Amino acid sequence: MPKPAPPVATTVDGLRALVVAIGRGDASVSLGGKALAVLARLVEQPKDVALSTITELGERMGVNPSTLTRLATRLGFAGFTDFQAVFREHAMQGGPHFYTQQAHRLLEDASADSPRTARGVVAKLAQESIRNVDAFLGQLDEAELGKAARLLARAPHVRILGLRQIHSIASFLTYGLGMLRAEVALADGPGLGVAESLAQMSPGDALIVCSVAPYTRMVADVARAAAAAGVHVIAITDTRASPLAPPARHAFFIPHESSFISNSMGAYVVFCEGLINLVARELGDKALQALARREGFIESLGIETG
Repeated sequence: MPKPAPPVATTVDGLRALVVAIGRGDASVSLGGKALAVLARLVEQPKDVALSTITELGERMGVNPSTLTRLATRLGFAGFTDFQAVFREHAMQGGPHFYTQQAHRLLEDASADSPRTARGVVAKLAQESIRNVDAFLGQLDEAELGKAARLLARAPHVRILGLRQIHSIASFLTYGLGMLRAEVALADGPGLGVAESLAQMSPGDALIVCSVAPYTRMVADVARAAAAAGVHVIAITDTRASPLAPPARHAFFIPHESSFISNSMGAYVVFCEGLINLVARELGDKALQALARREGFIESLGIETG
């Protein structure tokens, strides 16, 4: 009797890479859209997967527990227990006090009532943003981050696209990177359509695209078109099932779960601040010169007061 094939991935990082490969059509295994979305959500929260029962995870994902079992076997595991063991092994690498710390957090979350004061509402949102920051830090790839910063420092032109709510993040990135180097602009700047902006880009230029669920179709379409034209795409999005991930050379996944009335942008701002700082470090003296030139114009025009 032939031995069963081994699992297609045996680490959380391997499962994360698998989600991207499936989205690109490059994986040895295929999943339906719903199963891929569930897997993408699981690999974004490995600590919760490690600690939860299959029933709890099913409720959190909005699927029947049998769906999780089928997903595990589709990926080559004997069952959900073997699949979950990958996440528990990953969690054990986070330090000896992980389980105690995580249990405290879960108990606090389970027993907390809705805030009854104005300050309580703000405090709850702040704590949720902190958890989102912790979540993206837990999966941030050092090498990918360094490569993205170097690309943004060296690319001849940098364009940034984000629509609807996340347009604020695109604008923030444009302002921050524009302080450090020339040829940085929004891809949908006033008076210039996205198609016209793309037409001005050449192979080797960099395009940052930003979108989270529910994704903006145009941003995903622009990412694919730019990648096909040889432009290096950097995606800032939420999960590996995002349509922005497949065309991206570098992709960063930032959770946005919170009680905010829309998608929480707090963790996105923190990530973008870090990215801007890394680009400044890559540019070194060139960044200092750009900032000094900018300050010279601010002074000569009398823009600042006080």
